[in-house]
Amino acid sequence: MQAGEIRNGNTFELEGNVFQVIEFQHVKPGKGAAFVRTKLRNVINGGVVEKTFRPTEKLEDAFVERVDMAYSFDDGLFYNYMDSETFEMVQVPHELAESAMKFVKENEICKIMSYKGNVFAVEAPNFVELTVTETEPGLKGDTQTNVMKPATVETGATIKIPLFINEGEVIRIDTRTEEYLGRA
Repeated sequence: MQAGEIRNGNTFELEGNVFQVIEFQHVKPGKGAAFVRTKLRNVINGGVVEKTFRPTEKLEDAFVERVDMAYSFDDGLFYNYMDSETFEMVQVPHELAESAMKFVKENEICKIMSYKGNVFAVEAPNFVELTVTETEPGLKGDTQTNVMKPATVETGATIKIPLFINEGEVIRIDTRTEEYLGRA
């Protein structure tokens, strides 16, 4: 692929790292040669860098594999996932998946991301439904809008919920923003 063909979401290898394009802009100044300004995310460590390329510069495509797998169990050191088609088990170290697993319970489908056979990240489902296991009761007559209280859900994670939600209720959560969306 040439740098002039870059689009959002493309992945390529550069200087031994794999990058995904977050933003790009083709710039054609009044004087001088055109160039492509990009904002790139390192898919292995998550770092963001800005780079410029000449439009004719060659970039080596990188294929990042994203496989749906069911979360099976946590053995203390690794999160274990199973491919529902091949029944193959994959172990992912806690350091790589801990933040994604805050809202995931057993048998939920997650995306396991790997490059050249090496798993580098886990992506939780965008939306999950979980039961509130612990929260303070809302006081009768306390109807002020947009007031939130802390609550613990069945996976052990803590989020902010509205005052009218009580223990035992099932709620929807956006795992990307860690926000309450509504009752399930």
